[in-house]
Amino acid sequence: MSSFKENTAKAIEDFNRYRAPEAVAELVTMDRASFKIEFTGPFCHACGFHDYFDDFKIFLEEIGPRAEITRIEEINSGAIVTFQITDWQRE
Repeated sequence: MSSFKENTAKAIEDFNRYRAPEAVAELVTMDRASFKIEFTGPFCHACGFHDYFDDFKIFLEEIGPRAEITRIEEINSGAIVTFQITDWQRE
């Protein structure tokens, strides 16, 4: 079984493969219960801005764990999004 950190890295890799250069995800911090991803790029802030964060969540949930978005901090170049782990089943 892959670790939570490995799965998150894989989800970031997959997201960037399909969404970059429009939106690029990068891990900022991680602990046992949550993690923060910085999303940057030339994406539209007026329409569909939050869709990128939901897309990342789907990439993550396809390999585990499940997570909920608990905070979105808009920054000049995009956003830093906090994800709270809601379901992580260890084998």
